[in-house]
Amino acid sequence: RHLRPVLLADHLAQLLRAQGIGVRLVPALAEEGSPEVLRQLRIDWSTGSCGSSLPHAISALKAALGRSPCACEQGLGTAALPEGVIGKVHLKSFVEQQGLVGYDPNLDVLLVTEQMLRSLAELQQAVLQCLVSDLVPLPASHFPGSSCCSIVHVVSCEEEFQQQQLDLLWRILDPGAHTALQKHLVCGPVKVTNPSSPIGADQYFQLRKHQMYKASVMKYGELAQDEAWTEVIDTLTVAAIRFEMLSTAHRSQITLDLENSSISTKGTKSGAFVMYNCARLATLFDTFQRAVDQGTYPPLPPVSELNFSCLREEGEWLLLFNYLLPFPEVLQQAAQLPPPSKGIRITANTETMCKFLIQLSMDFSSYYNRVHVLGEPFPHLFDQMFARLRLLGAVRDVFHSALATLHLPPLSQI
Repeated sequence: RHLRPVLLADHLAQLLRAQGIGVRLVPALAEEGSPEVLRQLRIDWSTGSCGSSLPHAISALKAALGRSPCACEQGLGTAALPEGVIGKVHLKSFVEQQGLVGYDPNLDVLLVTEQMLRSLAELQQAVLQCLVSDLVPLPASHFPGSSCCSIVHVVSCEEEFQQQQLDLLWRILDPGAHTALQKHLVCGPVKVTNPSSPIGADQYFQLRKHQMYKASVMKYGELAQDEAWTEVIDTLTVAAIRFEMLSTAHRSQITLDLENSSISTKGTKSGAFVMYNCARLATLFDTFQRAVDQGTYPPLPPVSELNFSCLREEGEWLLLFNYLLPFPEVLQQAAQLPPPSKGIRITANTETMCKFLIQLSMDFSSYYNRVHVLGEPFPHLFDQMFARLRLLGAVRDVFHSALATLHLPPLSQI
């Protein structure tokens, strides 16, 4: 349940960055999972640069807590507080006074801990760094009426209540303009079929990696235990997990069948299938370049010299009109956050990119299996071959750009 919002937040950040929008990821109260798994999944929290200023920020928040009119009087004396609690605040009365809509009606008195203030301090520093850096703030088109950085809490449904508490505590202790722009992107639950025991992110990653290795052995035979194959298997595993977690709308439940070992490079709904087709394109262009180096083919001419009327296959125009031309719009739609409403929840179309890549892979695979791109080295066939190579070069660029939003490197071989 922790891994899904972490991956969703990372994907949303990559989508926004692809449009030149400045984003920082900050871990909040929920566990972030194993540092090693996060490293392998290419998650990088941008918090290192604010570490030295955190103690001062935490002290300022403690002082604000002592001055807050929302603080409970009986909570100001440390003797009356439970161990580890440094103060109490009335969240319910604050929500009513401010006329805030969409918060859980069960929010009442919050016991404030040092860890909560640390989380708030990290959020404060991230917002300040976004505002003073050369990154572009989230534009008005994403949150109409806002002119500065916005805060999106990406959280599992199990921890939404906890994150709402943090949201309100931040509003109380730091009533600046940016705290009013907080919204919550809530992930549905992650269920596991027939779990023999509770499974964490570490076990989940290792299980999928083992299944990916077994599937690759079945397809390609016993694999060499070298660094290149290890990197391929790791990348395929990350792709499988990211697509498994992100190809479903974030509001919906995900059900993981961990005992099903049918994960493979051929499953048309999987990230491995997408990576497989990306690698096929890399192999195609490597093969062409070797033939050029050997003098079999002439070099690929500039686009201005090509005759694209040679492209007569229906699959070629399908790739152009269904994927190449609409890709910028797909990218924008995937990153678009809806205008704010009275509530605090928002939605995002982050699953769009996974579905786009899977459908592109299916249509490219169908075309590639049907058409022989690199033909005989006869001059009268070169016009069509060059036009097809330019088309597929653009398809490759779209693959790479779309995979980058998922923090996935393109594979050159499988």
